Amino acid sequence: MNNKIENPIKYSKNDIEIISKRKLFNGFFQMIEYRFKHRLFEGGWSKEIVREVFERGHAGAILPYDPQTDNVVLIEQIRFPAFESSETPWLLEIVAGMIEDNESPEEVVRRESTEEAGLTIERIEKSISYLSSPGGTSERIHVFVGEVDSSLAKGIHGLASENEDIRVHVVSREQAYQWVEEGKIDNAATVIAIQWLQLNHQKLQEKWVKLI
Repeated sequence: MNNKIENPIKYSKNDIEIISKRKLFNGFFQMIEYRFKHRLFEGGWSKEIVREVFERGHAGAILPYDPQTDNVVLIEQIRFPAFESSETPWLLEIVAGMIEDNESPEEVVRRESTEEAGLTIERIEKSISYLSSPGGTSERIHVFVGEVDSSLAKGIHGLASENEDIRVHVVSREQAYQWVEEGKIDNAATVIAIQWLQLNHQKLQEKWVKLI
């Protein structure tokens, strides 16, 4: 018996009525107030609901991976919003950047890999696309794993115009995964990418190394 369920979600965008949309703040980021109604599971429509949505655009992120050495490249930089809730606001992350107009997620991660780590991405594999915090923001992050020569990863990088100060780390895949388990890496895109690689590294090595 095939019990596969194709799509468990009942409703779509067509089951929402947008009443109004108002911009509350417009800076580097935006805050938008939405008033809307939506269909209810038991039938009928909800009352008017008000939600404030943090609009910051969408992002691409990539874990640089060397299939020959089984090493990954991580970057370290300050993330000031982490100051209040973390032991240190300097985080170990994967390469990431915001998607500009007329730019694909893959183009973003290739560009950012050069800017943030001095690396050229060769072959690339899509990992996952996810909503970073759908209770408050519309942001979607597209995560990739990209083939690199990890021996070329070194030094300090980043754009002076964006006040970036980024240090590159080269560590084994197992070490990176251990840091995830220990909570030393605790930002979502990086955790997701490392966990994905831990599950798929053998298939990725077979695919990439075999073609060299």
